[in-house]
Amino acid sequence: MPSIRKPRAVVPVLAFAGIVVALMQTVVIPLIPQLPTLLDATPNDATWAITVTLLAGAVATPVVGRLGDMYGKRRMLLISLALLVAGSAVCGLSDTLAPMVAGRALQGAASGVVALGISIMRDELPAERLGSATALMSASLGVGGALGLPAAALLAEQTDWHMLFWTSAAFGSVAAALVLAFVPESEVRGGGRFDLAGAAGLSAGLTCLLLAVSKGADWGWGSAVTVSLLCGGAAVLGLWGVWELRARQPLVDLRTTARRQVLLTNLASVVFGFAMFAMSLVLPQLLQLPVSTGYGLGATMLGVGLVLAPSGLVMMAMAPVSARLSRARGPKVTLMAGALVVAAGYGLGVALMSAAWQLVLVSSVIGAGIGLAYGAMPALIMAAVPIAETAAANSLNTLSRAIGTSVSSAVAGVVLARLTVDLGTLTAPSPAGFRLVMAIGCGASLVAFAVAAFLPAHRRPGRGASPRGGLPGGGKARGRGRRPGRQTRSAAISRYWKLPLLYASRKASSIPVARCVLARSSQ
Repeated sequence: MPSIRKPRAVVPVLAFAGIVVALMQTVVIPLIPQLPTLLDATPNDATWAITVTLLAGAVATPVVGRLGDMYGKRRMLLISLALLVAGSAVCGLSDTLAPMVAGRALQGAASGVVALGISIMRDELPAERLGSATALMSASLGVGGALGLPAAALLAEQTDWHMLFWTSAAFGSVAAALVLAFVPESEVRGGGRFDLAGAAGLSAGLTCLLLAVSKGADWGWGSAVTVSLLCGGAAVLGLWGVWELRARQPLVDLRTTARRQVLLTNLASVVFGFAMFAMSLVLPQLLQLPVSTGYGLGATMLGVGLVLAPSGLVMMAMAPVSARLSRARGPKVTLMAGALVVAAGYGLGVALMSAAWQLVLVSSVIGAGIGLAYGAMPALIMAAVPIAETAAANSLNTLSRAIGTSVSSAVAGVVLARLTVDLGTLTAPSPAGFRLVMAIGCGASLVAFAVAAFLPAHRRPGRGASPRGGLPGGGKARGRGRRPGRQTRSAAISRYWKLPLLYASRKASSIPVARCVLARSSQ
């Protein structure tokens, strides 16, 4: 493995790559009201420019994670960034729906960058630097998601809309160049053959389920298409599970995934992803509804971005707090604390919805909880999986959160579509609908707290883990001195008791919000 000429540059480079992915996810939001006109499409068809990013990310993330474990995480990171650049260029050249959807699919395939970056940090950084480094990674993602929206809105207002995607391509190119220059390739490899059948089965099953969840409101939840996709997806995933259990080298090691710590963490991730995304569905609509409604604030998209930006900054401020709490009390306590803070934020949101400063307060409290909890989830996963499966395990956890956000999107969409008020020519979600979604988010956060309570307790140093976070007895499991094929079994299953890996991915594929805005723009 080549030596790291500037080891301090590895962390900011990976953090910058995370920022670029967060910007990619938010870049299309200012265009949502204009998409039908810009792409000469119907409002329902235009939402495919958002839905396809979610589907591509869900399919690509576990596949890229496994390939990273097998063939090199840096290599797959560069491939992911190349897909982002290519997708951005295709979108920048598009004036119709088909190329836009294709470009957004390529952009979504880059969603695995975050999980790969965290896994590279585990392989390359010494234990004493890992906590602060991963805290910076998480903070950078929060900043990217929070500042990306107002920056994209400003750019869309001042320039041609294609510049949004050319800017994304430029940032992706810079990130790839920096990775080539400063990030080394890890020697920690899982080896083996890629499970092509497993990848196809997982992709087909997830596509069916997420497509049904994302488009069910448009097609009808009881329609033949929606029901067929839900049943077909469940059946395919069931067969996929049987295949993975029998495969010698599975795409996802389900036996490892079934371990108590991994299973409960992924379950908590699904519920927490559901909870945290409710904020992204409610606050933008409240801010953008006309003042004449009596409860809307009449803000522009730029104004929406400025109101939500402090939540990302709060996430950044909470990153080192999460790291210190995980070191002192364990990531289980950090996850539980984050869930309670998010629940408190949604509780405030039920009562405080009438002024911009109130929404800033609500989003900031929720952002603080997200900053705490999302730092604990990868730490819990990494402490329970072999080092050669780090990227695959992180990717599966990322997928769990994406599933939670997708279900949240569908549930909130149904609630807001049912609880409406007629305002002349405009039909808008009612205040009761917004409050109900906030209450559901609060309840989901409490469910995540309850799930986290059943996680194994934090292990103190000296109980099977060394003070340096390596192997028992002081050995190291970063794979620098030997390849995985020559590691001992204890090295392959070594557990890192202090890995406060912070991950605050902010999904921006707000499908019900898109439908609401597109519907209003078509009236």
